[in-house]
Amino acid sequence: MTFVTAPRRSTVRGAGRSGARRADHGAWFLVLPALLPILVLSVGPLLYGIGLAFTDAQSGRTRSARWTGLLNFSDLLHDTLFWESFRIGLLWAVGVTVPQFFLALGLALLLNLELRMRWLARALAIIPWAMPEVVVGIVWRLVYHPDAGILNETLRSLGLLGATGGRDWLSGLATALPAVIVVGVWAGMPTTTVSLLAGLQNVPQELHEAAAMDGAGAWRRFRTVTWPALRPVALAVTALNFIWNFNSFALVYVLTDGGPGGRTRLPMLFAYEEAFRYGQFGYAAAMGLAMVAVISVLLAVYLAGRLKGEDAA
Repeated sequence: MTFVTAPRRSTVRGAGRSGARRADHGAWFLVLPALLPILVLSVGPLLYGIGLAFTDAQSGRTRSARWTGLLNFSDLLHDTLFWESFRIGLLWAVGVTVPQFFLALGLALLLNLELRMRWLARALAIIPWAMPEVVVGIVWRLVYHPDAGILNETLRSLGLLGATGGRDWLSGLATALPAVIVVGVWAGMPTTTVSLLAGLQNVPQELHEAAAMDGAGAWRRFRTVTWPALRPVALAVTALNFIWNFNSFALVYVLTDGGPGGRTRLPMLFAYEEAFRYGQFGYAAAMGLAMVAVISVLLAVYLAGRLKGEDAA
């Protein structure tokens, strides 16, 4: 009689571990082509910029940059122009994000209804998304043009402006920032609308029908059915929009270049000027690092408050 000896458990376990290790190595090999560009184009420059923040790197110097420790950050604490640009950046980010969300929510609710030619309305709603920020800035400069702009022409035809001349919206100290905020709201609405519309389409229709059968009106159905399901999407969208708007550069650069008198000089514009106009690379890198830190803290407080409110609800 022949006996077949079963493999030892340790041998089977060892073979399983080696197979798992080979599978892990194979997975890393497949991920590596996508990971390398991220490391080279994102992580590498980020680490290099963090290192520059602690040096006196400047353009045009023949000697290498020297390590200065926290000197750039100490200078930054006393730089009133930077903190003024930071205040303007917060006004800009909040002034764009809040109206953008409510307008996009209303548009998403409208586009979610069973309307005729809804496909055309959805296509028209994403037109600003297809336009580069530079093109958007050029178009809106023409809209705001003091002599031939469509805005002044419309106000003049309504009798709200004099017969001669027009208001220079982008050069006025009181109107430049509100005018730029309007452009920011218009340019960013498509992404917010599409995100909220996707969230609305995930709300089960049966819940709306059940609420309607119970006698709930449109507002009550929105408050008790739609909004609880849409809240996670809204939280993510507003957080991402705030970060994106605070870090805006191209749109405001094309519209006003930070003027007039620095009234629209966002932090990114200020850091750009320090780096590429005045050659202070180390100081500009310190600005960027400080902005990341402050915005991370503000965003963490905001998200913690919203999540706590959701848990309480």
